[in-house]
Amino acid sequence: MPKTLQSPSFILFLLLSSACAPSDPGQPLHSLFEREWSLRLQENPLLATSVGVHRYNDRLPSMGLSDLQRRAESAQSFLEELERIDPKLLNPRDRVSYAMFREQMESRIRSFEFREFQLPINADSGFHSHIARLPNEVPLRDPQDYQNYLERLREVPRYFEEFTRLMRQGMQEGRTLPAVVTEGIEATISSHVTDNPQESVFFAPFENFPAAVSSSERERLRKEGAAAILDSVVPSYGMFAEFIEREYIPACRESLGASELPDGPDYYRWLIGQHTTLELSADQIHQVGLREVERIRSEMEAIVSEVGFEGDFRQFLDYLRTDPQFIPETPEGLLMRAAWIAKEMDGKLPALFQTLPRLPYTVEAVPDHLAPKYTTGRYVPAPVGGTRPGIYWVNTYNLPSRTLYTLPALTLHEAVPGHHLQYALLHELEKLPDFRRFSSVTAFGEGWGLYAEFLGIEAGIYKTPYENFGRLTYEMWRACRLVVDTGIHTLGWTRSQAVDYLASNTALSLHECTTETDRYISWPGQALAYKLGELKIRELRRKAEKALGPNFDVRKFHDAVLLNGPVSLSVLQDLIDTFIQEQAGS
Repeated sequence: MPKTLQSPSFILFLLLSSACAPSDPGQPLHSLFEREWSLRLQENPLLATSVGVHRYNDRLPSMGLSDLQRRAESAQSFLEELERIDPKLLNPRDRVSYAMFREQMESRIRSFEFREFQLPINADSGFHSHIARLPNEVPLRDPQDYQNYLERLREVPRYFEEFTRLMRQGMQEGRTLPAVVTEGIEATISSHVTDNPQESVFFAPFENFPAAVSSSERERLRKEGAAAILDSVVPSYGMFAEFIEREYIPACRESLGASELPDGPDYYRWLIGQHTTLELSADQIHQVGLREVERIRSEMEAIVSEVGFEGDFRQFLDYLRTDPQFIPETPEGLLMRAAWIAKEMDGKLPALFQTLPRLPYTVEAVPDHLAPKYTTGRYVPAPVGGTRPGIYWVNTYNLPSRTLYTLPALTLHEAVPGHHLQYALLHELEKLPDFRRFSSVTAFGEGWGLYAEFLGIEAGIYKTPYENFGRLTYEMWRACRLVVDTGIHTLGWTRSQAVDYLASNTALSLHECTTETDRYISWPGQALAYKLGELKIRELRRKAEKALGPNFDVRKFHDAVLLNGPVSLSVLQDLIDTFIQEQAGS
């Protein structure tokens, strides 16, 4: 080696060259993500617990107006920092993360500007029902975990008071629920008011203890738990129930549409984009819904003819809603049937999916304190790092309204290959930034759930024409949502008009038609995401099938959809275009 290459000046040159060499252009982006995520967990201890970060397990979020203002300002600051990074210099994965982070920060800012925090409850749930899941969400492994849980119970009065204060501000500014959807809402609150702490859902952790908790500690913890429930939790629910009954419901607005709220038209336009991730007007969505209703209705009519039913379409719907063969006899029977369908679909997954999650799931009834106003079923993701599986909830309340012919479609949507498979896989995508692993995009997630119902055809899950009609009635239900949601929130539809539209076009029970309508009224825009998301996923699959021909592999297509986590529909389209190019070149 020449001597000149070993000289001190040359070594200095190498060091300076190395120091000045361009660094990874994605490093500032990753640093931004990490700092924002760390702050987000600190601000939201419940989120931290759910994703397996337990530094804040002894507290509940602060929900004062100043806290909300600070979080919105932080989002603005992070957004400004993001805009100083050039996305053209990033690799493809980081460009997706860049776009998704921008959407999240902009969403948080706009939500605050529209004062969404003044509406922390809807027709079937809210902060008061979410906190009732706490006993099932927190780690309970040792005495310290129990002490943390007790501290959270003692914080419930402050937590409820802060939300109540926000709702009072909403009353003053004209942001309330429509009065028509508040019927029966008190039951979801008053069910937690009891003189016996052992009857409270919050006492469940004190019924059984892990081995790490000694006998003497168990007795102490039971006493402290009972005291915390009677002194903090029960009075909070009692005062909130009184507030709802005496102050809130009398102040609720008579109008239904989100367009009637302050800044209502702009707010609903924002909600459309927020939930669908598409640039569509309410009128465009309404028309898509009408076309889909017409198409699905023709398929439903064909099944009516296939089974030889003598009567018109409305009579056929009445037959499905009332004939004993379609009604479960017991809650246990309904749960067992749901579990059977779920297990059958488990066996079909390897033929449709290349990558499957490790986490199992179970089937349970919707808790009694939620069931009367709750939807027919829902998926509850497992806390990350916990010992609980995912849960497919089936509503056993008002049993005659829970029809068996719709159960296969419900099960595929909420369990597998729907939300359980989707969320369990997502939490295993450790290469994604945490803000993407633990977030959701309504159009992506619910579009996938409805697409999962469609996959039941390929998997052979729908055994009878009636079960296939149940699948179609669920698809029709989501198409009707496009018509009903836009009808309520921009066209002045009444509640009875919406219920009648659902009842005349779907085989949903009348109870479900009513609870669903109340959901759309109190949660504007969210219901639009299902059908629009499913239409996009099926459109992209057809595109891939056409482009790849015999080389199309549905298992690889599903990986391309799911293994990038939840994304906006425009980003999903870009991802599938890239998938097609890669598969065509392989």
